[in-house]
Amino acid sequence: MHKIQSGSGPLDMRLAQVPKMLYVLRNEWAPVAFCISFKLETDTDILLGKADMALKKYKMHMVVANELQTRKEEVIVVTEQEKITVRRDATQPGADVEDPLIKLVVDRHSAYIDDDLLRTDQR
Repeated sequence: MHKIQSGSGPLDMRLAQVPKMLYVLRNEWAPVAFCISFKLETDTDILLGKADMALKKYKMHMVVANELQTRKEEVIVVTEQEKITVRRDATQPGADVEDPLIKLVVDRHSAYIDDDLLRTDQR
């Protein structure tokens, strides 16, 4: 291995797409796990459609839909039942959109576990 010399000219990098693993995750590796995926788009008009598609295609419990331009201020959490806009608390200095997002995810995950335990107890 050698260090790249600074005067050797421009560098080119070739990237290869990797396979999507969400289907494998949900259907083979962890079929009963609570699963969330993220969708980032620059076009608002296609963001929610793609989030809905990911929800159904990959059997996600939630899809966090981020628009590139507003991702630090708000995201939309898409579930089978609803679309929830999660916003950063602008009244709190240093607050991130992740703070209320994490609370929502933890609450939904806890409800999922409680529901699963209830189903197990009924068997």
